[in-house]
Amino acid sequence: MQVNNARRWAPHGPRRWIVAAAALAVAAVVRLVLHPLLGPIMPGTAFLIAAVLIEYFCGLTPALVVMVSGLCLADYLFVPPYGRLDIFDQSDIALLVSYPLITLLVITLVERLRRSQFRAELLAAVAQSRYEMLLRHDNERVLARHATNEMHRMLHHIAQHSRELILIQALENKSFSAPDMDESAAFGSGSAIGEGIAPGPRHADVHDDDIQRISSGLSPGHYRIRFKSGERHWKPVDCVCERFTTHAGDFLVLRIED
Repeated sequence: MQVNNARRWAPHGPRRWIVAAAALAVAAVVRLVLHPLLGPIMPGTAFLIAAVLIEYFCGLTPALVVMVSGLCLADYLFVPPYGRLDIFDQSDIALLVSYPLITLLVITLVERLRRSQFRAELLAAVAQSRYEMLLRHDNERVLARHATNEMHRMLHHIAQHSRELILIQALENKSFSAPDMDESAAFGSGSAIGEGIAPGPRHADVHDDDIQRISSGLSPGHYRIRFKSGERHWKPVDCVCERFTTHAGDFLVLRIED
């Protein structure tokens, strides 16, 4: 995969130039301290190390600036005759050939490694993002399949116990009503008894006090509800309420227990 942003791994802003100048100054100070011991030996080694470190942490451009500046300082301060640039001899030629060649080679290798590292990090971030998207889509698919199964189960439940239905209450969809059909044909005779509640065929036979009780606090479980038995008599009947989670929301179906 081609990643064009891999070359932009280095930090931006003035901070990297401050770090580069500090590294150049530290290299010059260290070489000056060691100059009484080393003399003209390895005049550009400290600046080579500084340029490689700057390449690793700050990028290619500051490293090249440190390399060129270090070449000038090394030739001026640590190649005899010291403190003079007007005399050009074999020592100057050796420094001008060896120091840039080695420094550029190492800097190039570090730059390629840093770009490869940054490219791998970008690909890992993209892979992580795609993996999270796949997980999210998979979870959504599982939830949708579960909601579909619940809808089918509720429809089968309503069709199987259509004559024992007392009411259907919508918990999430507050505007629930019978879907695009005459309510008496769907649930039997009767009218809606409250917001989010649709009556079933046996709703008219339930005692008014029980209707008020179950309408205000209906939850899944078993109930004992009084049904009309004759003109003035009421008979307690065992009922069951089940909950169904569908695309349209959560529904409670109350029916007479088998």
